[in-house]
Amino acid sequence: MSPHNDAPSSPNGYSQRFSNLSIAPRSPSNRPSAASSLYSHEQYSDSFESTSASSTDEMMHRPLVPGVFVPTVAFFDRVTEDLDVATTAQHAVRLAEAGVSGLTTQGSNGEAVHLTHNERKVVTKTTRRALDDAGFHHMPLIVGCGAQSTRETIELCREAQQCGGDYALVLPPSYYKPMFKSDSLIEFFEDVADGSPMPILIYNYPAAVSGVDMDSDAIIKLAKHPNIVGCKLTCGNTGKLNRIAAATQASTPADAGSGFMCMGGSADFTLQTLIGGGSGTVGGLANIAPKACVKLINLYMSGNLKEAKKMQAIVARGDWAAITGGIVGTKNALETYFGYGGYARKPLPRPTKEDVATYTQGFKELVALEKSL
Repeated sequence: MSPHNDAPSSPNGYSQRFSNLSIAPRSPSNRPSAASSLYSHEQYSDSFESTSASSTDEMMHRPLVPGVFVPTVAFFDRVTEDLDVATTAQHAVRLAEAGVSGLTTQGSNGEAVHLTHNERKVVTKTTRRALDDAGFHHMPLIVGCGAQSTRETIELCREAQQCGGDYALVLPPSYYKPMFKSDSLIEFFEDVADGSPMPILIYNYPAAVSGVDMDSDAIIKLAKHPNIVGCKLTCGNTGKLNRIAAATQASTPADAGSGFMCMGGSADFTLQTLIGGGSGTVGGLANIAPKACVKLINLYMSGNLKEAKKMQAIVARGDWAAITGGIVGTKNALETYFGYGGYARKPLPRPTKEDVATYTQGFKELVALEKSL
């Protein structure tokens, strides 16, 4: 991890605007099994105006529950690279049945930068419908809505809500980074929060945005906005996470707190996130091992720290394979161990035989744990 450049922040002044929010209970465990019907492009065409959820509780947002959130993989036809909506739906249900707290579409694992606006809508609609049809109506759906302009970011937020999304996950813009003033990013997030029809979470991922790394002072200041309800810290700075969690009285698996969600951005520091007062993780590794990621949090919550530490080590080793292999390695692991996954869109490369051997070995221990649960 690169050196941190983040100043301490005072908790003073954080409003208690979340104090009246409650954390909704998880859906009953007697849900139907994986959806058996196939999902076609026709079912999820751009003319599809509403999901079953939005037709009944329009403008309402499912509560975010601390725990594991999965930034889902995007699936494509192996030859044409068209969206594979059937696999998208089946994967969403597999994750939900593993006990995760929510899903995220259009993240880094979801190859959002490779999708058109229409394709983004198709993926989100497909995911929401699959969850509803399988009995996971109350599971929240976060949608990645980052763009380089304030205007397009708000447009993506509106489209995401229309497709069944509950929250927007927003990266800071970076293309014109040298021209930004000291308060440009603060203004960006405040403007997006003002214009978005659904609440937003700040996505701090320096590697994806030319090194833009928001410090704890900025995020704590933005957390006071009534339409900013959380953050995902893929920067890996647990000190920053601890400062934000403390200042915002973030929700944890044991305490609803203020309702603000302070999320770690990778499964390899799940325990560190929880010990530091965080709300859980939004980690791509849960595409491969959702049960293991959920079990890790449950072990910690039950007080079994010894076993939690052992499991964290296995998860961290598996996450290193995901980090070094990227989305290409993650998809290949899904293909090798679960029979689906396919390839990333070009120009990302297809794995060589040597790559496949490396990914297979890197995920072997983690998948053995996952299949034992």
